[in-house]
Amino acid sequence: QVQLVESGGGSVQAGGSLRLSCLFSRYTTSALCMGWFRQAPGKEREGVAIIYSNNSTRYSDSVKDRFTISKDNAKTTLYLQMNNLKPEDTDMYYCAADWEEYYCMSSRYRSWGPGTQVTVSS
Repeated sequence: QVQLVESGGGSVQAGGSLRLSCLFSRYTTSALCMGWFRQAPGKEREGVAIIYSNNSTRYSDSVKDRFTISKDNAKTTLYLQMNNLKPEDTDMYYCAADWEEYYCMSSRYRSWGPGTQVTVSS
């Protein structure tokens, strides 16, 4: 059974840091891709950071050099370290996973967590 649960969101001032965690089920350790996405009401969902089963990573331009994605299969946890946060990073953040290349490459992940809110004040 696939299960993804995010935690670690909260409120922080601009320039601060947060680390998001996504606890996933054992089955998800075999995922081809896992990622962090964000979306605010009325806005399009944005892929923030992706990690593949070979540990290669990809970031959106808006977070490159500030955010780091990592995964610990032993702890079945996906992380997103967010540094130098900006007010425009305010969003609901979601963890997602998929097992097939088509869905990974098109960002149409089929398994999602409920999300965790990040709020950055200026």
